[in-house]
Amino acid sequence: MQRSADLNLILWRRSPGQSFPMAGSRKFVAGLVACALLCSLLALWLPLQVSVITVFLFAGPHNWFELRYFLLRLPLRFGRSRAFFLTAFGGIAFLTLTYVSLPLIYNFKLWSGDWSIPIAIWNSFLLLWLGVLARLRGKLKPHTDWSWAIPLALLAVGVNWLEPELFSLAIVYVHPLIALWFLDRHLRRVRPEWLTVYRRCLCLLPMVIGGMCWQLSATPSLPDDNGLFWRITQHAGAELLPNISSHLLVSVHLFLEMLHYAVWLVALPLIGGAGRVWDVKTVPLARHPLGFPQLIKSLLIVGVFLTGLLWLGFSVDYSTTRDVYFTVAIAHVLAEAPFLLRMI
Repeated sequence: MQRSADLNLILWRRSPGQSFPMAGSRKFVAGLVACALLCSLLALWLPLQVSVITVFLFAGPHNWFELRYFLLRLPLRFGRSRAFFLTAFGGIAFLTLTYVSLPLIYNFKLWSGDWSIPIAIWNSFLLLWLGVLARLRGKLKPHTDWSWAIPLALLAVGVNWLEPELFSLAIVYVHPLIALWFLDRHLRRVRPEWLTVYRRCLCLLPMVIGGMCWQLSATPSLPDDNGLFWRITQHAGAELLPNISSHLLVSVHLFLEMLHYAVWLVALPLIGGAGRVWDVKTVPLARHPLGFPQLIKSLLIVGVFLTGLLWLGFSVDYSTTRDVYFTVAIAHVLAEAPFLLRMI
């Protein structure tokens, strides 16, 4: 019995400062539960005020961390993945430019017809791009048939044309959850012993959201000042869903956004497997002799500069900066798709 215990200690030995797997998983679960409860309480208590503070503090930094994480996952040479990455980068550029053009078309009254049509067209391009990406990714995986991706994308396009604005709103609520999927894939790589307990914790998420909906279902809508707070409620879908309390919509969306920021700013950097945050040499594209160290360093420095510029913009004119940010930030939303597919 003693020899067995000694063997277990040897098998699970960690370097100084690291805990044993069981203790580490318990801390991980405690952190997940504490974060979810804190985020839900803040979202219930002061949704508008916390939304303003959260976007101000974390919108820029989380984009920087996403950029660094994607650079870590980018291969030095595309090889057989060339078609996949060319389609990915081409789609990101095209969809970002067309998305940014939509507010310009609206403001300059370049479209006089039903505004839902341009939205439906953009959504259709997005869905078809995702379908093609999934199909290309399936071809790179041995013994895998992802031929269903294109028919599924076409089906989603048809559903989108029924209610394009609601379809776009669904993307707003689904996007924060993608970070939880990234965390799942990252745990599978660097902390597989935590993966089961993490997925069990995810089962609590519908219960938390359901509890928030039950708590706020009968509450009056949030005050409409036709300014900053109005922008927040509209972003959460208050205009499209007038029969649902805007308090509920803003609180649920804020809760999901805070989880999104927590994953990118806290969970992924602390779990490990990504190297020191400020060390450019931990990025394979910068470390390899055939890599691009100066380019990677420049990208990260520009990211820091843009984060500071975003903070300055929020300080001078929060409402306008928020509008510009959530329009341009579609690029990082789109970039998540190909990198997530590569991790599946």
